[in-house]
Amino acid sequence: QVQLAESGGGLVQAGASLRLSCAASGRTFSRYAIAWFRQAPGKEREFVIAINWSGSTYQPDSAKGRFTISRDNAKNTVYLQMNSLKPGDTGVYYCAARGMTGARRVDDYDYWGQGTQVTVSS
Repeated sequence: QVQLAESGGGLVQAGASLRLSCAASGRTFSRYAIAWFRQAPGKEREFVIAINWSGSTYQPDSAKGRFTISRDNAKNTVYLQMNSLKPGDTGVYYCAARGMTGARRVDDYDYWGQGTQVTVSS
C-alpha cells in the first residue's frame, strides 16, 4: 500500500512557476507509476502528466512545454514543475499511484493524495 501527500501549492501570479511535491510512503515506491491530476471548481478531475517506474513520462500535447515531472526514488518523492502558469491552471492538484506504468484515467489509479491548491491570478 502507498500513502501520498502533496505539497507546494499556493497563490501565484500568471507567468510564475511552482514546484509541487508528492511524498510517498512504502518500500516499493520505485515500482509505481505516479501521475498528477487537477480539478478546477465545477469540473471533472483531469490528467496532467505521469511518470512510469522506469522514469519515462507522458502528457497531453496541450500541456507539453510548461509542465515537467520527475522522481527521486531515494526520497520517495515525485515533483511537478509548472512554468508560465496561467489562470486556467487553477485547481486542486492531486498525485496518484498505480503499479508500474502510467495511465490517463482517474479510475486507473489505486492510491490518491489529499490534494494541494494552486491558484493563479491574472
